[in-house]
Amino acid sequence: MRIIVERDALAEAVAWVARSLPSRPVLPILSGLLIEASTGRLTLSCFDYEVSARIVLDAEVTEPGTALVPGRLLAEITRSLPSYPVEVDHEKDDVTVTCGPASFTLVTLPVKEYPRLPELPLLAGTVDGGALATAIGQVTPAASRDDTLPVITGVNLEIYEDTLRLVATDRYRLAIRELGWNPAHQVPATTLLVPSKTMSDAARMMLPGTAVRVMMRGEPSRAAGANQPDSLRAADAMIGFESGGRRLTTRLIGGEYIKYMSRFPEEFGSRGDMPAIPLVEAVKRVALVAERGSSVRLSFGHGKVTIEAATEGQARARETVDADFAGEETAIAFSPHYLMDGLAAALIAASGTPDKAQASGKSERADQGEQAGPGPSAEKAPPVPDEARIRLQFTSPTKPALITGSTGNGDDPAPDYRYLVVPLRALAGA
Repeated sequence: MRIIVERDALAEAVAWVARSLPSRPVLPILSGLLIEASTGRLTLSCFDYEVSARIVLDAEVTEPGTALVPGRLLAEITRSLPSYPVEVDHEKDDVTVTCGPASFTLVTLPVKEYPRLPELPLLAGTVDGGALATAIGQVTPAASRDDTLPVITGVNLEIYEDTLRLVATDRYRLAIRELGWNPAHQVPATTLLVPSKTMSDAARMMLPGTAVRVMMRGEPSRAAGANQPDSLRAADAMIGFESGGRRLTTRLIGGEYIKYMSRFPEEFGSRGDMPAIPLVEAVKRVALVAERGSSVRLSFGHGKVTIEAATEGQARARETVDADFAGEETAIAFSPHYLMDGLAAALIAASGTPDKAQASGKSERADQGEQAGPGPSAEKAPPVPDEARIRLQFTSPTKPALITGSTGNGDDPAPDYRYLVVPLRALAGA
């Protein structure tokens, strides 16, 4: 095998695939990254029997071939290469990567022992990449990180005739986002429990205006409730996302998701409407002095809300923002982290253009060691209009509160993003 490929394209492609490599592979062979060269194209892929990633990019191929190399090491190497075209040569048991004056030789792994990538024959439908990436970014922060409860570590993806609903919770907050999509054929309402990390990785390959193909494998099993969507059988069920030469698949999480709709109160006793940008910026500033375990408190008065936080014996902060308020209960406090996650996602909803807003930025990709390249983070979120509002509804300092975003139009439809969060006082007493 002998290929020549542009350095930045290779580095970005390898970094994206390497994100799906297992951190602790059950078999050494699963730490490999598969390189396949054919006429005019280079395919990079990995699979650990749970998650697979594949990307295809243009390359000058003089000798086709296949090789399996240590994936994370290749990612480190390609990220550090100088700005020259990269030549990859495979002879016998070695792969040599040459870039200008730099040269690396990697010992290959046995290709014959590597598992075959899964196929997903059923196209469920398509959805705009920007809209889906934004929706994923709005709900995944609420997914649990507790592996002892695997069901709530996933995103519950519900598929309806013309709507997708994404749901995530860690028991202390619940995020829901709905968006339109284009089903490929008429299918019964279905629910798929997808690992949240895989959903976040899939969002990195999505671009506004570019269709994402949603593929499935598995047969629906009847849901317990009459109005509940069917779930796919977890034994062999998979979901895949494909767009722009990239494909990501994952097995689904087994188990039944929580009956989350029962968590929403029928009504709220208090409601505050606040300008989106001033509120988010004020909370972000005030939260700087809130230590771990402390709260950010919102107190509503005539025409304003006062935001306060403190670290005992060190610092205090307070700031006021205009607010339209109605209700008897006037104060509520939240974990700074939980509050900021909800406000950030509601701010996107309040922009009125969620299909173009992006949930991640270049700084996050840099922190992960990725090269800048094509992907959602390369796009800038549109400016939020001055009339955009965020609504906070609550009943008492101990019952869940609801955060939603609004464009400020009096004829706004029902919110497509909802964030239900437990106040800090209730959280501390749980």
